[in-house]
Amino acid sequence: MSRWSDLPNTLRMLLLPLVRFFAEGLRWVVVLVGYLGFVMIIIAFTRLPYDAHHWLGTANGSCTSAPAAIVVLGGSGMPSGPELLRLELAARIGEKFPQAVVHVLHVDDTASLRLMRAELILRGIPADRIELHGQGTSTRAQAMLFKAGHPDLVQRRIAIVTAPENMYRSVATFRKVGFGSVCGAAAFERALFVDLDYSLEELGGYWMAPDVSGSTDLRYTFWNYLKLEITCFREYVAIAYYKLNGWI
Repeated sequence: MSRWSDLPNTLRMLLLPLVRFFAEGLRWVVVLVGYLGFVMIIIAFTRLPYDAHHWLGTANGSCTSAPAAIVVLGGSGMPSGPELLRLELAARIGEKFPQAVVHVLHVDDTASLRLMRAELILRGIPADRIELHGQGTSTRAQAMLFKAGHPDLVQRRIAIVTAPENMYRSVATFRKVGFGSVCGAAAFERALFVDLDYSLEELGGYWMAPDVSGSTDLRYTFWNYLKLEITCFREYVAIAYYKLNGWI
């Protein structure tokens, strides 16, 4: 018998265990993802996502005294919800402490930087109190570049304005590069204290549709908390990466 005729059987004998190994691994991945999804759904019915998000925004301390500089960390496009929240908070702090210069740190996107500057001016911050820094593509890089450009602020108090989920890592990063007095001002969203119940019957709802008109926790809170879980999980991974590199 020719050796070439044995080749298919030989390949089958070699590849079959490998295929079984990957199939078994894929099965465990699917099972793990299923369990993880189930746990996330259960947790979304509790206040744990809210507490985790709030901890990220406040665990590294909040600003209680006048800063010499207000540092706004950008990260989204402009205009966008996250950026507008940060700029609104920075303007409020700047109005309260008129001696503080507002520094906007963003990636090198001149269009976004111009719009952020215009938003601060619109909210009452004079143009001569705003400095734009289009440099750095990570919190670590921005902190290092800001220190290099403003060594005079290393021993002065600066207020970091960013999203709550990024606050713990941002404050720790600025402290690590040498800023001696850093506080955090997290741009939390404002809660809506309005009764959002409605009448399914008055709106002409379909009779087979479940009536969730009085279940705002199911309609809104559950889904918001589910998104917060993903946001917090992503940030905890980023914190672990920064710790691994010795950046915080």
